[in-house]
Amino acid sequence: MNPKRFFKYFYLKFLRLKGDPQSLAGGIAIGVFLGIMPIMPFQTILVVLATVVTRTSTIAAVLSSFLVANPLTYVPQYYFSTMIGNALTPYDLTWSRIKEAMDLMSQDPGFYKSLRILVELGYESVIVIVVGGMILAIPFTLASYYISLPVFQKIKKRREQKHLLN
Repeated sequence: MNPKRFFKYFYLKFLRLKGDPQSLAGGIAIGVFLGIMPIMPFQTILVVLATVVTRTSTIAAVLSSFLVANPLTYVPQYYFSTMIGNALTPYDLTWSRIKEAMDLMSQDPGFYKSLRILVELGYESVIVIVVGGMILAIPFTLASYYISLPVFQKIKKRREQKHLLN
């Protein structure tokens, strides 16, 4: 797989999105937030629910969540989520426990087996990972919204000008 081609594909997908710039940027922010959150079996379900509730672009959210949540980013996301969660919560989660769970979940065991793997980690581990993931995701979420909003506004303005000229 050619990385340049991969990123160009997603870049073109984002440029071709249609809709209100605020809705598109909001969808991207939701997708980035939930994509960075270490909640692997629930991401797409939560992305769709969150975009429906907030009336933002579901397609933009799903695309951005797939872009930030991929096999190349899982390990750093879980690692930093664990480090931040260990610092902010009274619980202590070791990397070896997470690695075992990630190895099992990366084999695509299905939704219910993924739930079982998470339950076996214990609620303290889930709290550490989720709190750390939320804190890790916040700056990326804000940056994605405030970077994508002017881009979509510019695209909308260009489309309107093109339409007026025709």
